[in-house]
Amino acid sequence: MKNLKDKFYFIATIALFFTSCNSQMPADQNLMPTPTVSTFAKGADVGWLPQMEATGYKFYNTDGSQKDCLQLLKDRGINTIRLRVWVNPSNDKASGHCSKEETVVMAVRAKKLGMRIMIDFHYSDTWADPAKQAKPAAWANHSFSELLNDVYNHTFDVLSALKTAGVTPEWVQVGNEIAGGMLWPEGNTSNWSQLAQLLNKGYDATKTINPNIKVIVHVDEGNNNAKFRWFFDNAKANNVKYDVIGLSYYPYWIKKDYKETVADLEFNLKDMASRYNKEVMVVEVGGEYDKVQNTFDMLVATIKAVKNVPNNKGLGVIYWEPQGEKSWSGYSLSAWQSDGKPSMALDAFKE
Repeated sequence: MKNLKDKFYFIATIALFFTSCNSQMPADQNLMPTPTVSTFAKGADVGWLPQMEATGYKFYNTDGSQKDCLQLLKDRGINTIRLRVWVNPSNDKASGHCSKEETVVMAVRAKKLGMRIMIDFHYSDTWADPAKQAKPAAWANHSFSELLNDVYNHTFDVLSALKTAGVTPEWVQVGNEIAGGMLWPEGNTSNWSQLAQLLNKGYDATKTINPNIKVIVHVDEGNNNAKFRWFFDNAKANNVKYDVIGLSYYPYWIKKDYKETVADLEFNLKDMASRYNKEVMVVEVGGEYDKVQNTFDMLVATIKAVKNVPNNKGLGVIYWEPQGEKSWSGYSLSAWQSDGKPSMALDAFKE
């Protein structure tokens, strides 16, 4: 609000004038608080971390000393933690956990380290991605109107639990990699009207908790502009409510080196920001754990691409499960070494 801003600076000027006239105080002492400046989000999705610790996995600094994983990430410039949420997950090591209760514990822990928080709702009991968007077992026989209530109530319930624990996330993802929709078959993109209603229920529940939380809609293959235009043109036509376009970027999965696709990623980021007047964010990225230099270079290039989006609409980059070391997870795109130490690739997040 312009008048309020002018008033702020007028008061600041008067305060500074009287300060300079006071022989007891230095003339240049700033009595006004430093304005908050939004910072680039450098993040890690660490949904596996509680299970890793529960199974006895130990994390070490480069000097060989044992250290908390979140602190190790923070030491490498990570300022944001992304946490997935499943409705009624199993206890499976690789494909379970991530319940509401576990998410709250992790979010509180991350907040205590000064981390920013993103919550990623899958609306499933396990992985939701482009190949699968299975409804939670408890919702399997629900009508579409009941599914709308399910999405609202689940979103509200998790965010309420977080709020009670003292955590209000900065971002909330309504769905995970939903290029084909979510909660199949009802929320498939073959029925955009229904998908839009489901997404808007997640948005409404989030904004009821706190209107300042930014809602993300997330699609995979961030270098594929045609895919994104198709999806978000349909979202616009169906009045989907959201604040941020989230992208995944995995050169490995499209079997191309990042050098072949990062320019396409940057083009798409800029196009999304301008075409839909939205902020954009790479909410998942990953490189091969045993190609450290290549992964480092890919991260540097990805961060640069997001920062190159005009008008500060590029919000950040989040590595997916960097701590998910392969001997524990079987996952080849972590950024951790077999000795329990972080890969040098993560140094790309340092200032």
